[in-house]
Amino acid sequence: MKVYFYTLGCKVNQYETQSMREIFETAGYTVSSEQDFDIAVINSCTVTAESNRKTRQVIHRLKRKNPDAIIVLTGCMAQAFSKESSEIEDVDIVVGNTDITKVFSLTQEFLQQKNKIFNVSEHERYEHFNTPSINDFAERTRSYMKIEDGCERYCTYCIIPFARGFVRSKPLREIKREAKVLADKGFREIVLVGINLSAYGKGEDFNLCDAVDAVCQVDGIKRVRLGSLEPDHISDEMLERFKNQEKFCPQFHLSLQSGSDATLKRMNRHYDKAFYLDLVNRIRAMFPDAAITTDIMVGFAGETEEEFSESLEFLKEVGFAKAHVFAYSRREGTVAFGMPNQVTNTEKQRRSKIMLEAAAQSETAFLERQKGKTVPVLFETEENGCYFGYTPNYSRVCVKSEEDLSGEIKNVEITSCENGVCYGKLV
Repeated sequence: MKVYFYTLGCKVNQYETQSMREIFETAGYTVSSEQDFDIAVINSCTVTAESNRKTRQVIHRLKRKNPDAIIVLTGCMAQAFSKESSEIEDVDIVVGNTDITKVFSLTQEFLQQKNKIFNVSEHERYEHFNTPSINDFAERTRSYMKIEDGCERYCTYCIIPFARGFVRSKPLREIKREAKVLADKGFREIVLVGINLSAYGKGEDFNLCDAVDAVCQVDGIKRVRLGSLEPDHISDEMLERFKNQEKFCPQFHLSLQSGSDATLKRMNRHYDKAFYLDLVNRIRAMFPDAAITTDIMVGFAGETEEEFSESLEFLKEVGFAKAHVFAYSRREGTVAFGMPNQVTNTEKQRRSKIMLEAAAQSETAFLERQKGKTVPVLFETEENGCYFGYTPNYSRVCVKSEEDLSGEIKNVEITSCENGVCYGKLV
């Protein structure tokens, strides 16, 4: 039988889809395209209301395309909004994300009994990390590796702790074993990801630095990169250990959310902008060519024009290499859902536009500072004789070459920058 996977959301979801894909393939299923499938597995996101809407849209589109296909809904929407998910008429199987291996076994059960299946159990305090390791990944030169699940921060706007449960971590021996498998497949770079990656090792005798060390010890892996980090979890000791790893990539995605202390307090974030700026300065002192990237929310409940202006000015002050700007989305079940002085959608759109323009200017300024530097680039894709890849600090680089550069790391002199891309020549 043919199974099609559709993934919404973050890098963790992409990893989990790969894990499910391998389970089906091992059992003899063929992974197919949207044009031809017997089973469709939708791995959902629920970080915003728009995420839920997109999930429903995908479900209905796939069912219209193939009315006889089995539709499986799993992921964060299935977990956090289980009742709503169970009521979607076009879905045959609803599976929470407490154990994604159930997706395969419950699909087998449905094939035998043909009765709608609902299987969502609550996360438990002492459950173990149970996402199966992967043996391959869709990208040829860079693979994600999920090493952490769960979040216990309970930001007032966020539904994810309810979708993902408590912090749990992949054992170091499994990290090293998986990195070896991926290296043998030809992957040169691994990106460590998690729901709250900075919390890796909570309650254990290891931490995120140990995970980085474990991957760096594997021959064949040339680069190790980190996913999103919580600023208040990053210590000088951690930075020193990262600095001592030659394979560590100096790109720090430090989730900001707002540059206003008043807004941060209502969000239940665990730092203020002075702490954040000090951390950025410490990182830049240790990693002179580091890229600081971030997420910034506009229009949070009660955000005044003054608070928005503070956030805008803070973005400019930090000088981010890249900033993902998004409007606050009310999520039922969170503290912020019932907060007073909600910002209108029209005002959110206005603020988003202004913040996006400032973020684009900040990115351009960062890329302009790359000109004249000679940097190692891991090349990944080719378009019309132009090869695209990334520097250690995740600047995207384009080089024209008659030589096949795919999967190679080559030194490149950056000569110009345009539209978010650095252009250069091989050295």
